[in-house]
Amino acid sequence: QVQLVESGGGLVQPGGSLRLSCVASGNLFSTYAMDWYRQAPGKQRDLVATITSRSSTNYADSVKGRFTISRDNAKNTVTLQMNSLKPEDTAVYYCRADTGVLSDGQRYVFWGQGTQVTVSS
Repeated sequence: QVQLVESGGGLVQPGGSLRLSCVASGNLFSTYAMDWYRQAPGKQRDLVATITSRSSTNYADSVKGRFTISRDNAKNTVTLQMNSLKPEDTAVYYCRADTGVLSDGQRYVFWGQGTQVTVSS
């Protein structure tokens, strides 16, 4: 079991910035792909950004050029730097760890509890 704890959410004005962090438990963090998802009220949970174990990144079109995902394997941490925030970025943001298919054929996915981001004037 991997525990994920997010932090850094809050209220910010349009055009502002926030930095979300997610700290993972255990000693296999460097082997996981890490994702940030978000879910707005009444909507499905959508993928925002991904960083692989080799630090390749991918972003949803809606956040490209504004958000940056990064990881620090020494600190078991993945961060999401969010700039030029818009009201439509308002959502609960979730961190996710994906082990990928392991040698035993199993794959495990773990979620954090979420952190609220509100973009409003």
